[in-house]
Amino acid sequence: MHRFWEKVIRPIIIAAQPNVIVEIGSLTGLNTFKLLDYSKHCDAQCIVIEPMPRYDAELASLLYGKHVRFMKQFSLDALPDVERCDLMLIDGDHNWYTVYHELKLVENMAAKSGSFPIVLFHDTDWPYGRRDMYYFPESIPEQYRKPYAQKGMEPGRSELLAAGGFNVPANNALYENGAQNGVLTAIEDFMGETSFKLHFHKLHSNNGLGILVPDHSPIRKVLPYILATSGL
Repeated sequence: MHRFWEKVIRPIIIAAQPNVIVEIGSLTGLNTFKLLDYSKHCDAQCIVIEPMPRYDAELASLLYGKHVRFMKQFSLDALPDVERCDLMLIDGDHNWYTVYHELKLVENMAAKSGSFPIVLFHDTDWPYGRRDMYYFPESIPEQYRKPYAQKGMEPGRSELLAAGGFNVPANNALYENGAQNGVLTAIEDFMGETSFKLHFHKLHSNNGLGILVPDHSPIRKVLPYILATSGL
């Protein structure tokens, strides 16, 4: 998601001026430390949900103090303890079950706080827009877990490759498309059910960026300009 920072995420943050940011999926921190710098500069807070960060989270806590809260948990375990959020970035486990239920938990939070956050999603395009991937397959209930293998993919082909291809080490679903399969499918299914009035925008570069914006959001008027001038 850090590839969208300069042209999309940063302008959205400038326009929205969020007080509480939640980042799901931090990994090496390439996006995280940009969010933390904003939070420190603007007296906001960034809640980082990442079970296995590949950087020194304890040192970052010392450096950023009250402006950061690290939750070393799976997102579905951590989100019930988040009371409010203005902006959320979702780049965690790229599968239907996780993303759909992350959004259901955001919906519950919004019902209590009275405000649905702006939500940004990575991987809404190929390969995981319509195909599940599991970082921890055992964490997904069996009835929602697609058959999978550590094999690669190529655009335009549903089945996994016998050798080579994109993202070979990952636990990729054996096939693309179909019900309850992929990040974009989870977003669409959620939007078809929720009572909140939401607007969805997509960029197709860099594996896809989805932007879910509530009807009341102050960025609704400027977002089309941000996206149109991004060149992405």
